[in-house]
Amino acid sequence: MVDHVQSLARGLAVIRAFSAAEPELTLSQVARATGLSRAAARRFLLTLTDLGYVRSDGRLFALTPRVLELGYAYLSSLSLPEVADPHLERLAAEVGESASVAVLDGQDVVYVARVATARIMRVTISIGTRFPAYCTSMGRVLLAALPPEALETYLGRAELRRLTSHTIVLPAALRAELDEVRGRGWAMVDQELEEGLRSIAAPIRDRAGRTVAAVNVSTHATRTSLQAARRDLLPPLLATATKIETDLSSLSPATRP
Repeated sequence: MVDHVQSLARGLAVIRAFSAAEPELTLSQVARATGLSRAAARRFLLTLTDLGYVRSDGRLFALTPRVLELGYAYLSSLSLPEVADPHLERLAAEVGESASVAVLDGQDVVYVARVATARIMRVTISIGTRFPAYCTSMGRVLLAALPPEALETYLGRAELRRLTSHTIVLPAALRAELDEVRGRGWAMVDQELEEGLRSIAAPIRDRAGRTVAAVNVSTHATRTSLQAARRDLLPPLLATATKIETDLSSLSPATRP
């Protein structure tokens, strides 16, 4: 390939030679891991040391925190959906259920990222799909994070319609449910949006601790009991929320949701 810069490729190979299992390497180990000669490996290591990406005690070499700059430029250009997508894919693969991320927009939640494993609702869910916030797990998480005044404004304007026999439609009952969600840090909704649909959601917070979105896993009631959802779906869901938050904390102010 004419445009291939071999020296750049070799320099990146030297960086990739380091890992959590081998955070410190000798010159010989770097040469073996990269297929470079000792002389070439030494030149790359010394160059990376001069640039501040590698440190050395004279025998062992190790990466410095400055290598994080290489990934920061990529992460800082991402939006919430782009950050969330790979995490949703891993979550959906792990639990075998559909996973989504949504934000609050007025009275509704709006889906901004989704990985579907099977269709379990009559309505096809895609990016941009809107559902009433009061009867969805992600909506409950987002409503529970609102300041008291904003929540009261929402309750005063929202039309709490009974979509199923399970739907909470009394403002006092919804307020009590939101208090519980706020206290435990996640929400479970059992067949309130559609019969047979169960979902569990967790907040996604920015670096200031503000809830900016929610992530959920949805399943069918015939497939997953409430107890099984708490046991099998909640732990990986919470772990995924934390991972998304970690990546979001690297976003620049201009791209942060």
